[in-house]
Amino acid sequence: MKAPRPSTVLLHEDSALRVWDYCCQAGPGDRPFTELHGRHSVSYVRRGSFGYRCRGVTSELVAGSVLVGRAGDEYVCTHDHHVCGDECLSFHLSSELAEGIAGRAGSAWQSRGLPPLPELVVMGELAQAAADGRNDVGVDEAGLLLAARFMALVSTTRASVAAGALRASDRRRAVEAALWLDAHSHDAGIDLERSAAQAQLSPFHFLRLFAKVVGVTPHQYLVRSRLRHAARLLADEDRSITDVAYDVGFNDLSNFVRTFGRAAGVSPRGFRQAARGERKFLQDRIERRS
Repeated sequence: MKAPRPSTVLLHEDSALRVWDYCCQAGPGDRPFTELHGRHSVSYVRRGSFGYRCRGVTSELVAGSVLVGRAGDEYVCTHDHHVCGDECLSFHLSSELAEGIAGRAGSAWQSRGLPPLPELVVMGELAQAAADGRNDVGVDEAGLLLAARFMALVSTTRASVAAGALRASDRRRAVEAALWLDAHSHDAGIDLERSAAQAQLSPFHFLRLFAKVVGVTPHQYLVRSRLRHAARLLADEDRSITDVAYDVGFNDLSNFVRTFGRAAGVSPRGFRQAARGERKFLQDRIERRS
């Protein structure tokens, strides 16, 4: 059976930028098909997982990952390892806008899957909150910030996630482990040994397999899941920053503040202010790309 096309909702459209909400219910029994990137795009994976093949490279994307598309590239999405589908918030840019954001790093805009990176996770959650109407930031503004943050990262690093020539069963095991880690990331007692036991692997083999498929180590993914959930809570709710830190799995407030600040470029309090419409946060980040 051919995989169903994802349901899409257009959230914003102007001559330079379109913002789409994608919800795909395809599963292991659906046959993938070839698609085309019509525009340069940056898509934030907010739920589920899927495979992405482009130019001979296969990536496995999970919640918190970012999919980058280059206009004109053909690609195939697969859904071999997760029965619940996936959801993405996708920003499609005109060539002029994409080139303006990329600047001298234009060649870095290549179709690829990026692992969950802390700098992109928090921006992705800010954008999702904007799309849901849960803050006062424009969804178009949030999309430009996410794209600019991505370009700033890839212009200095070659971060990407490629699953390579692994058995389907190994890829499935790693993806399922990532989904389990994300669902239990609030548990401060999760460690490598416990995660490996859940995957029925030795800690060494689990670490090696997970890093090869997901693109980051299990601990890195766990921390980034916690940051993603923290960003969502900071954007949504009024609970104290201390409560947010402990609720998402950090067992030390100072570590949370330091880790979040390193990822977002602003403190948790500053991020919350930005989510409520404080434009200084947005202006600072726009000026850094000019």
